[in-house]
Amino acid sequence: MKLVLCLIIIFMMKYYQCIMIAPCKFDSRCVCLNDTSKPFINVSCVGKNITKIPTFPPTVYSIDLSNNKIESIPNGTFEKNRNLRILDLTSNCIKALETGSFKGLKHLLELVLEKSCINFQKVPDGVFTPLTSLQHLNCKNTHFGYMKNLPGRLVSNLTHLEYLEVDVLENTTTVVFGILFDKHFAELLNLTKLRTGICLSFYFNEKTFINMKYLTTIDLSSCLDQTYNRSLAGRYKLKSLALGKKIQQYTDSLLSLIIDVKTFSSLENLSLTDSFECNLDFNGLNRRLFDNLKSTKIKELRLNHNCIREIDPPEKFVPPDTLQFLDLSNNKLTCQCIDSFNLLILNLQNNFLGNCLPYFYCSQAKNLRLEKLDLSFNVIHQLSDVMFAGHKNLRILNLSNNFLSDIDFDLSYTQKLKILDISNNNITLISNNRALTTMTKLMEKSTLAIDLSNNVLSCNCRTVGFLEWIVNNLDHFRNNDNYKCKLDNNTIINMHNFRTIVSQLAKDCNSYSTLVICVTLGIVVFLITLCAGLMYRYRWKLRYMYYMTKSRYYRYKPDDDKESYTYNAFISYSDIERDFVINECIPNLEQDDKMKLCIHHRDFLPGEEISVNITNAIHGSKKTICIITRSFLDSYYCMFEFNMARMESIYSRNEQNILFLVFYEQIQPRNLPLVMLELVQNQSYIEYPNDEQGNVVFWEKVREAIV
Repeated sequence: MKLVLCLIIIFMMKYYQCIMIAPCKFDSRCVCLNDTSKPFINVSCVGKNITKIPTFPPTVYSIDLSNNKIESIPNGTFEKNRNLRILDLTSNCIKALETGSFKGLKHLLELVLEKSCINFQKVPDGVFTPLTSLQHLNCKNTHFGYMKNLPGRLVSNLTHLEYLEVDVLENTTTVVFGILFDKHFAELLNLTKLRTGICLSFYFNEKTFINMKYLTTIDLSSCLDQTYNRSLAGRYKLKSLALGKKIQQYTDSLLSLIIDVKTFSSLENLSLTDSFECNLDFNGLNRRLFDNLKSTKIKELRLNHNCIREIDPPEKFVPPDTLQFLDLSNNKLTCQCIDSFNLLILNLQNNFLGNCLPYFYCSQAKNLRLEKLDLSFNVIHQLSDVMFAGHKNLRILNLSNNFLSDIDFDLSYTQKLKILDISNNNITLISNNRALTTMTKLMEKSTLAIDLSNNVLSCNCRTVGFLEWIVNNLDHFRNNDNYKCKLDNNTIINMHNFRTIVSQLAKDCNSYSTLVICVTLGIVVFLITLCAGLMYRYRWKLRYMYYMTKSRYYRYKPDDDKESYTYNAFISYSDIERDFVINECIPNLEQDDKMKLCIHHRDFLPGEEISVNITNAIHGSKKTICIITRSFLDSYYCMFEFNMARMESIYSRNEQNILFLVFYEQIQPRNLPLVMLELVQNQSYIEYPNDEQGNVVFWEKVREAIV
């Protein structure tokens, strides 16, 4: 097995030219970074407590001896390393350099002596002479008790030097004349980039960089409390400028800088990090600054760490059209609206925009080119729904380290979004279905990556749908192994195996949901059955109450309503017995006894609903006479009239008997409905006789019942 693995490794080394890291044969304290595609090696001896520089083979390309205890570089130390290109001696307490310390390094391109203890005033003149190809010299941040500026005599022979990193220290000459770099620096015709290390209070004027005429990049960001007085005026080749801290304590210094900016016609990068005091009226100066920057080729502008509280509205604050990167991080902005169609990157990190963004939208911003927006550390609880309208080119959105609890803003405007960082917020659930749908489409369209780390998600049956959505798109979620979830019992678990945990949660919730659904359905069925039973049990009462309520509002009311009842009796009969009613009932009761009967084919109001007519007739009649026949029992409306009269007697007449049953035919008791049979057994009824003498008695009994 081991043999097979060795053969595989050899094969990969041979055909894929992979890089191996192994101890160097010449010194076990060092590590060689061997690249099989090149004949040279890179050596790393970082932090090995080395006190004396080892001997390196001629094939060494770069050497890193940083963080050791080397105190000197003797003559001829690197004489054999003619192929060396990079030498890093950072953080060694080197106190002495000799004339031949760098002998043989004629091809060296970069030399780093940062954080050493060299007193350059005592270094011999020819120490850097062998470095004929040197392009980058870093000798800043030296820890020597009597710090002085680097003498130009030491570097005047470095004709290929392009980049110099050096300390700038105050002395009598600089205070009186403002000259930081002596006349020997004028011989460095290729020096275009300068960066300061230790840099104390200075008075920069027009003589400060007089001997460095070809500088295109000046980084003075490490300088403290310097004043600026036309020291860079007319530098039309200047491309990058970074000034130090607190230049604003002298207002004239800042004004001088703003005036000179328009002369930097090639300026592309300007950094004013921590350059203004908190009590400075930035809006009073920014308009002049941006107006002058329009004369340049400015692409990057840093105004971070400046206590800026507000920025003028777009009609006043108009960045140059060439500006692509703007850094306003670590200020005190409470609201902002920046209208720049060419801006690609906007950094607003660590401000106080949280109280403004839920309600504020910059209407001037349309179809922006902005690709990256950083709103982290802004105390944001909520964002306006149209916050990102017009940001159709946005690719990176950083909303981390805020107090967002949900995604309730519209992301559909950002169709090219690739990275959404909402880590370190208070998000437990994304409940907005529109946001989930939009993000799903973006994942399919632009490979959107979302960072939800350090949000304690909610893990329960209510959120299982959201968690399953994450699982279905897990490849689009960064750092998903570090997600945390809070259970219903307030236990917080680490989602190291996100898929397994969510799958188990979904299974538990499904069984629980099935039980809940079954119990709920059972309760619903029981309630429906109960309601149906009660409605059937009291069906006639409910119908009676319904029609009585309806008739109370809609029935016809005569103007003269002196009598209690409109009719003496309501005759309920089947149409088959119509002749009996016309030929017998009306003559014997209405004509002879002058009673008023309600006959449905005669007295019902035309156009009115029949059930309403029946209810009104029963309610307006003193008695209800039912002519019981087999056709009566088979008629729906006849039985409806019977039951309505029964309900009337129970609920409106205090259980007074208003029903009078006349059996016109002989009907067996077993053929009668139960409610009618019960009424026959408890109350009186009469049968119609077939002889003439019996008819006289019959009608007398009917009259007596009605009266």
